[in-house]
Amino acid sequence: MGTLRYAAITSLDGYTADADGVFDWARPSPEVHAAVNELERETRVSLLGRRMYEVLKVWQDVTDTLGEAPAAPVEREYAEIWRGYDKVVYSTTLPGVDTPRTRLEHSFDPAAVRELVERTEGVVTIGGAGLAAHALRAGLVDEVQLFVSPVAVGGGTAAMPEGLRLNLILDGVDTFSDGVVRLVYGTR
Repeated sequence: MGTLRYAAITSLDGYTADADGVFDWARPSPEVHAAVNELERETRVSLLGRRMYEVLKVWQDVTDTLGEAPAAPVEREYAEIWRGYDKVVYSTTLPGVDTPRTRLEHSFDPAAVRELVERTEGVVTIGGAGLAAHALRAGLVDEVQLFVSPVAVGGGTAAMPEGLRLNLILDGVDTFSDGVVRLVYGTR
């Protein structure tokens, strides 16, 4: 039986993007990126919302550059890890997906996700606050990992769904030299 993990980089006030959809403040340092890579190595299947898929699919073709700067070794490593697992994209508006090992689902079915997690040996990750909200409300998430950045953005896309009461168990805390703190929680 697998584990469903929700991990996100958030601001100190709990947002994954600001009110304008900007998340440039969340770009991880090489040290934090290495920790994210370590987590991603455990991934067997990644469940993604449309926006998260559109942000992350750049990793499919990263070779020597990411944006305008040469990709750092930690970024090239992440790209290799990202290409190595299956992805399921949930979207009612996306007509198709254009990356290998990726399939499109037009609706989030909690029973189907529960079955996928149960038959997966290892970690299934869920990415995107909106999609994660569905899984959290359905009681499917086993672990929450928040990389809290030392910035407050004042509003935007909340990392955790509004109105959800969830009692968590602290399983770990890691601090990084750039001020980021990773909080690891179990939900069961």
